[in-house]
Amino acid sequence: MCLLPVMRGQAQQAAPIDVTNSAVAAVKALGEQVVLGKHKVAFERMYDEWKVRAAKQAGGMEKLQAQLDAIPGQMAKQGVQLISFKAQGEPTSYEVQMGKETVTEDGKLVEKAIYKKWLVLVPTVTEYRIAAPAEKGTVPKFAVIQSTGFQVAISDKDKNDWSFIDGASLTVAELRRVFNTLPENTQLPPIKRKQVEGK
Repeated sequence: MCLLPVMRGQAQQAAPIDVTNSAVAAVKALGEQVVLGKHKVAFERMYDEWKVRAAKQAGGMEKLQAQLDAIPGQMAKQGVQLISFKAQGEPTSYEVQMGKETVTEDGKLVEKAIYKKWLVLVPTVTEYRIAAPAEKGTVPKFAVIQSTGFQVAISDKDKNDWSFIDGASLTVAELRRVFNTLPENTQLPPIKRKQVEGK
């Protein structure tokens, strides 16, 4: 058997449109669940290796889950209500996680380096309604905050079974610690917040 070396600089290919559409649809479905208050889905669908890293920082998997379970209560206490969470913008895709496959070329078995997963950066827009401090005898006012961010969607090739990493406060360096074939010049979607009209 002839072995071809694993090449770190192997040329990247963009994901087919059906793959990026599948990633966007999965982010949309995740957002719909979170808006309904089902925050547990975000924990269940978190990318496994990222979940393990987050659990280490939180002091264990149970503590991480408890932190995530507490989010809806904390939001309600602060007068914050999630209105919408949707995929919006142009996704970008990368091939990640090197592996090997054996193929027959010219009658010989050859081991080739391949990328095993798709990673898709899916831009998102989230809207929150925040109760402004009410003055005595007046009707409470609400401000709406629009937050632009992204989800990292990851799936084995040919499976379209997506798990996620939330893009809030994520850096390229952190992402490359998990996916070292990701280009150093990877551009993450922008993260910004602005107040829009009260709703």
